[in-house]
Amino acid sequence: MATKEHGKSTSGLLMSVIRALSTSSKLEEREQQKARVEKDFKDSDRKLDKLVTDNYEDLNSIIKAFTTITNRVEASRDRIASIKENLESCKHLLHCKRDELRKLWIEGVEHRTVVEMLERIDDIKEVTEKLQGFMDKKHYLHATDLISNAVALLEGDLAEVEGLRELRMELVAKKKQLYETVIDELHSQIYVRSTQGVLQGFQRQGSLRRDKKDLPTPQAQGKLVAEHRTHKRSGSRTLKDIPTTGIDGAHHTTEDLNADPEEDQAHFVSLLVESLGRLRPLPDTIEAIKQRMQPELMGIIQRAAQQIAESAYQQGENIATHSQPKYLLELQELVFQQFRCVAQMHEMVLNNFKRIADSSSQPDRDLVLYDLVEVWSKVQTVLQVFLGDYLDIRNTASNQQQAPNSFDEHRDIASYFAKKKPAKLKKGSLFRFDASSHAISMNSYLREQRRDFYGSGEILPVSDNSHITTKLLFVCKPGANNITAIYNPLQRYIREIEGVSRCAPGTSPLHSFLMGFVKDIFLGQVHYNLMSNVATATKGFDALKFITDQKTQKELGVSRPLLQSTVAVDKNVQELHDLMTDLPDWSDQFLNMICMILNDYKETCQAAYRDIVQPDSEDSRIISAVWAKDEDINRLLRSLPNWLNLHQVRDSQLEPELQISEADMRAMNSKESDILTGNLSSADATIPAHEIISDMSKLRTLGNLHESLEWFSTRMNAFVTNLPVKVTVTPAGAQHKEDTVASEGTLESLSALAHDFQELSDISLLVLHLEIRVHCFYYIIPLAKQSNYSGAVVDMDPDSNVLKLNKDLSGIEEGMNQSLQPRKFKYIFNGLGHLIATVLINSAQYLTRINENGIKKMCRNIFAIQQNLSNITMSRELDLDHARQYYELLHLSLDEILTQIMEQGSQFTELEYTNIFTLRMRSRPGSDPAVFNNKLQRLKEVLREQHV
Repeated sequence: MATKEHGKSTSGLLMSVIRALSTSSKLEEREQQKARVEKDFKDSDRKLDKLVTDNYEDLNSIIKAFTTITNRVEASRDRIASIKENLESCKHLLHCKRDELRKLWIEGVEHRTVVEMLERIDDIKEVTEKLQGFMDKKHYLHATDLISNAVALLEGDLAEVEGLRELRMELVAKKKQLYETVIDELHSQIYVRSTQGVLQGFQRQGSLRRDKKDLPTPQAQGKLVAEHRTHKRSGSRTLKDIPTTGIDGAHHTTEDLNADPEEDQAHFVSLLVESLGRLRPLPDTIEAIKQRMQPELMGIIQRAAQQIAESAYQQGENIATHSQPKYLLELQELVFQQFRCVAQMHEMVLNNFKRIADSSSQPDRDLVLYDLVEVWSKVQTVLQVFLGDYLDIRNTASNQQQAPNSFDEHRDIASYFAKKKPAKLKKGSLFRFDASSHAISMNSYLREQRRDFYGSGEILPVSDNSHITTKLLFVCKPGANNITAIYNPLQRYIREIEGVSRCAPGTSPLHSFLMGFVKDIFLGQVHYNLMSNVATATKGFDALKFITDQKTQKELGVSRPLLQSTVAVDKNVQELHDLMTDLPDWSDQFLNMICMILNDYKETCQAAYRDIVQPDSEDSRIISAVWAKDEDINRLLRSLPNWLNLHQVRDSQLEPELQISEADMRAMNSKESDILTGNLSSADATIPAHEIISDMSKLRTLGNLHESLEWFSTRMNAFVTNLPVKVTVTPAGAQHKEDTVASEGTLESLSALAHDFQELSDISLLVLHLEIRVHCFYYIIPLAKQSNYSGAVVDMDPDSNVLKLNKDLSGIEEGMNQSLQPRKFKYIFNGLGHLIATVLINSAQYLTRINENGIKKMCRNIFAIQQNLSNITMSRELDLDHARQYYELLHLSLDEILTQIMEQGSQFTELEYTNIFTLRMRSRPGSDPAVFNNKLQRLKEVLREQHV
């Protein structure tokens, strides 16, 4: 193209020169044009010479080559002419002997055909030996082509050869055997070899657990967990890197006889599928794969169980005698990982089937391949059988609470494990040793050892080379409670299956099975067991009087015993809390059970409280309980600093010293004493015996009830605070946290119940606080009204009521010291001395008369009470000194009392001084009333001056 354009430009230049010369009329212009042309010619000639000089060697070689090619072409023309002449001559000669040559050609063809048939027969005789060699090396595609070609030849061109009949039958049988072997190998690749990486990862994990068994440090535990996760991830990724797209082209289905066919699993599977497609029609192969899918999946479960059992045995644990759901969780995770690998292998197989079907010269339009949805459906069916036995659905559903002693009943599962193989012709051995006495004894010993370890559910392989077994091995004791260990991982797996199966969430058969089991069986069993445990702990005679032992106290971290019923109810609540974590989808049902338990137990505790504070008669009453319900008394007691500090210590869980000044303490005790003494019905009445709690065991029970309910209320508040959170797992594996599983109304109900328990606990403590004070009223009021303090004989012993009070206080001290914490023990006894002193001082108005012996007797009574109370509270009880000083005023005359007030100040109230003056006048008959009135008037004036 460039040469043509150059030629055009050159000719155009020449024409322009000619045109210029012809049109020019002046000789001078022509000469100029001629000079330019000659100059251009010389330039071109110089450039051409330079090019020739520069490329002389190339130009010379081109000329020589052209000369040689020209000579060869001439020689070839001569030879072709000669050959043409010779062919014409041969044609003429052959035409002369046509019939003889045709006969010889036909005989040659016949002889060649016979030779080829003989060679084929010789090759067919060697097929058996070659076939076995290919099969031993797992070169199944070459074996397939070999046997297929041989059978096709024997059934085609050599079908009429009678001498090959037996060989034909043998090769047909070999072809069937090869088909069974190839399909067994394909199933081995799908269900065994694809899962080896998972099992090996589990074995490494088990060895790590054994190595780390004696390392309790957190660092070692963390390292072990990291290793576990690493191996788990590596096991689950066994086939993720294998391409599962269709394998096209002859390059991928060629078999290298010099390579190990199993090195590349994807290529090996494609060869196996190709072999199956050549051995039999695809529908037969697909149907065989579908029929064996469920037994093979069950075989995976068995091998995983065997692996876990051996790992547990190496760790020194006996799975036959212990119920350990952790092994079931390991089994489930191990099975799930293997099922993922199996699904990936089926996807690879399906792609190869599609490739074969599409590449067929006569495609079968009626061919129906199975898909991954059907694979996952079979997986769900197998998992339902697997879960049904581990959850013991049949026995649980029929209200049989005990697991069977033997696992031989699970015949339905064993039926899946029978592997049907065609009978093989084996050469009979001359003799065997397996029936000898040594072999029998050794086999029996080994069988007993394995039975002792694995229990009655030992796996027995069908044969040494079989990977499908006939008996089921349990890695833990079957029972409905096993669902708690596997529910959350199972739900994640169900979501994964639903995502792969392209079905709506919650519509898969496995999900329906799981939800049905929990709803129809597990919840009922939990409710039944729960109510049985609570009824055992709370119902019955004196059920609320049993307390925990020292070991349980130490485990719970409490310093005082708790009611066994409270601990039992708390244990059941915590179990339900654990179930809420284990089965978060059913949290509402478990929360309802918790509310029901708490309501029942609240009623039980209230009934126990009423039994203590309400006697049998409806008209009678317990004064301390009535006072505890009184709004004024209740409000006052709860507003005092000692009560506020008590609750502050409880809420902060600390033990700070109570920072209350002596003046504040006295004012606090004075308020309490005034309101309690003011609530007695009348000045002349004494407290009946049935209005106090005289049974020390009831007081001790009341103390235990307070401690138990306060502890339980704290636990309930923590329970409400720590309610589990709903976690939504997306298909991508990301976790999304939502609100608490409980509704706002349920949380309010639980908080209200916790408050009710705390309120009952507080009321119990207030009743104890008030009951001790009522006891003081009960014994001290008769001290003034019924005793004689004007006798002539000196009585050296305290009053009988004082002795009874001291004995009563000592008994209460002993019981409360065992039932209450020190700070609460201190709360119920602190201020008691002030109350007793107040009652004793107020009792002066009830004394008829008193003499010197009576004054001494009263002082001895006060000293006896002070000594006993000081031993209890470990303090001086100065308020009783104040009471003794009050009665010692009776040793003085009225003038001396007035003088003391003026000199030392008033130590008592005007009413108390008036009662002393009045008692002194009653004790000295014949006193002048006018003088007495003057003294009283003087007392008022002195006290008024003191206040001013």
